[in-house]
Amino acid sequence: MTSKIEHTVIIGGSSGIGLATAKKLLGPGMKVTITGRNQDKLVGAWKSLGGAADKAAFDASRPDEVRQFFARLGPFDHLVLAASGGKGLGPFETLDLADIAGGVDEKVRPQLSCLQAALPTLNKSGSVTFISAVSAQVTMPGVAGIGAVNGMLLTVTPILAVELKPLRVNVVAPGVIDTPWWDFLPEEQRRAVFAEYAGKTPVGRIGRAEDVASAIAFLVSNGFMTGQVLTCDGGLRFAA
Repeated sequence: MTSKIEHTVIIGGSSGIGLATAKKLLGPGMKVTITGRNQDKLVGAWKSLGGAADKAAFDASRPDEVRQFFARLGPFDHLVLAASGGKGLGPFETLDLADIAGGVDEKVRPQLSCLQAALPTLNKSGSVTFISAVSAQVTMPGVAGIGAVNGMLLTVTPILAVELKPLRVNVVAPGVIDTPWWDFLPEEQRRAVFAEYAGKTPVGRIGRAEDVASAIAFLVSNGFMTGQVLTCDGGLRFAA
């Protein structure tokens, strides 16, 4: 008798943590579908996976496109929500509070929208994994706005774990991870920021996308984990 092949959908799977998660999960017992807004980037990610994954290009911030994708997809088992955003950084005194709403629109709303649209076809014995950030857990100056955005995902996770049971709902909170998220900084400045955070972090380095992918894979595979915040930050929140 052959074992059941499960299917994981990774929203935002064309780069960074989402793509690393696809590489981690893809194998004989797991089918993976990656999604992204940029068709060229998505094709590049698909090629890096050896063409072994399925792919779909759509904008997760557009509810109509989200609904159409899940209606076409059919039944599946696990949903990883890696839609990202970076709005809300900066000192609170001068922070444009509209950036908080912008952060919700580019990260929180797409993750929630995808989950809502997926519910009719998502296996109730499967799992959902949100991706938030450690900015919602630290007391560092300059992260009040982005921390508020990411904190929404930490707050909603245990609520949905109860409301949507037996579907398992968890969230990963990454720390400073070397991904394209940091591409808004020039290379020299980015290296300096990474070095600074590596010095603050108890493990002595910043994170890799593969570190977070391993945390996500654990939550996907462990049928006794739900409603949990799994922080993957190298201990940064204790030192910040």
